[in-house]
Amino acid sequence: MLYDVAVVGSGFSAIAVTIHLLRLLPRSASTAVVGDDPGFGRGTAYRTEFYVHRLNVPAGRMSVFPEQPDDFVRWLEEHQRQTSADGFATRGDYGLYLRDRLASLLRDEDRRASFDFIKAKATNCIQCSDTGVVFHLDNGARLGARNVVLCLGVGNADLPLERGKIDAGAEKRIIRNPWRLSWLSKVGGGDRICILGSGLTMIDQVLALRVHGHRGLIRVLSRRGLLPRPHAPAGERSPPIEPELARSRDISGLLAGFRRQVGGGVDWRGLMDGLRPITQRLWQSLTQDQRARFLRHGLAWWNVHRHRIAAEVALRFDALRKDGIVAVHAGFLEAIEEDARGVSVSDRERQSGRHLSFNADWIVNCTGMERAGVAHSPLLKQMQRQGLITKDALGLGLSVDGDSRVLGGTGEPQPGLYAVSALTAGQFWEITAVPDIRVQAQTVASAIATTLLE
Repeated sequence: MLYDVAVVGSGFSAIAVTIHLLRLLPRSASTAVVGDDPGFGRGTAYRTEFYVHRLNVPAGRMSVFPEQPDDFVRWLEEHQRQTSADGFATRGDYGLYLRDRLASLLRDEDRRASFDFIKAKATNCIQCSDTGVVFHLDNGARLGARNVVLCLGVGNADLPLERGKIDAGAEKRIIRNPWRLSWLSKVGGGDRICILGSGLTMIDQVLALRVHGHRGLIRVLSRRGLLPRPHAPAGERSPPIEPELARSRDISGLLAGFRRQVGGGVDWRGLMDGLRPITQRLWQSLTQDQRARFLRHGLAWWNVHRHRIAAEVALRFDALRKDGIVAVHAGFLEAIEEDARGVSVSDRERQSGRHLSFNADWIVNCTGMERAGVAHSPLLKQMQRQGLITKDALGLGLSVDGDSRVLGGTGEPQPGLYAVSALTAGQFWEITAVPDIRVQAQTVASAIATTLLE
C-alpha cells in the first residue's frame, strides 16, 4: 500500500505533526505513523512521572494548537491539576494531555482521515522520487508514502572525552543515557555521583535522585560551570520587551544593545522573551561565519538565559547547593579510570589550569544533545550515504529549506520529504521548544494537506 502521508518517529514532534494532520487532511487521505516507542508522543521529556520534573515554559504557552493558546490550561482545569497559565505543570501531565488530544481527534469521525499506527522502526530508505518514498521496516515489511515527515529528533551527546581516555573497567559505572530512568534503582543512598554537564538535564537528574532517596554528594562538572537561570516568580514577570537591534544584525551588535538596555534597568528576562518571536528571522539573517562564531562563543550563555527553569525548581536546587549536597565545578574532563575506591575522574580546572581528581560511584552523562544531528539514527546515516539527505553546513542536523523540505545532495528539495524539530536547527535555530515546534508541525501538515487537495 502507498500511503498519502507517513510520519516517521514517536516523540513530541511526531505526535504534534499527527495531531495537525488529523485536523487538516481530507477524509480520503491515508496516513501511517511509524515508531517503536510504546509511549508514543510522550518521548523522553514527557514520559517521566516524577512530580519534580516540571515544564520549563509556563502552561499558558504549551498548547499544542497555536491558535488555541489556553488549550493546555483548560485540560489542567478539567483534570483538577494546576490551573494558572503562569504556572509550570509537570512533564508527565503534559504527556497525558498530548495523548488525550490525539485520542479525541482519532474518535472524531467528522474529520478523521484513515490512520494506521505501525509499531516498527524504519531502517533504510530504498526509494525517494517523484512517485514516493519507500522504507524497509525492522519487522520485515515495506512502507511507501507520497509524503514523509521525519520526526526523529537528535540523540544524546557523547562524553566529552576520547574513548582511549576511559578505562574499560569504569564503563559499568557510566550512565550514558540518563533518561533510561531504570539506572536510578542501582544507586545506593550514599553513593557519590558525578554528573557531566550543568544544563537542564542535570537539574532533572539531581531532582530525580533526591526523590529516589539518594542523599550522597553530587559533583557537577562542566566546561564553564554555568547553570540555567530561573524564571521570575509568578506575579513578578516582566512582559516581553522589544530588544534594540543593530543595523548590521551581527552578534556583537545585538549583545551591545542588550547590555545597554539591561544597564538602563530593563529586565533581561523580558528582553529574552521579546527576542523570541524574531529569533528564527535573526538567525537566518546571519552569515555562516557569524553563526559559527555564535556557536563557539555564545551558545552556552544563550542556553542558560533562554532555556530557563521554574522558580520553584531553582529554589529547590539552590538549597541543595547551599547544603553542600551539590557542588558545581568548571573544568575540562581529562580521564575516567577505575580504582579501588570506585571511579577516579580527572579534570583540568578552568580558571587555574590545575589538574584535579576525585572519586565517584556513578558518572552520569548530561552533556545535552549531539551536535551532529544524524549520528543517532541508522536510517538518517544510510540516507546521507545515499545522498538523499545532507547535513547542514554547521552539522546541527539536516539541510532543509524555509518550508522544512529536506534538501538532497544536489541542494534541491526532495519531493514530498519533510523534517521537523531539532533536526532542522541549521535552518531555524530556535526549534526545540514546544511553542516553536507546534507552529512548524502545523505548517508542514497544512502544506501536505494542500498538496493532497490539489
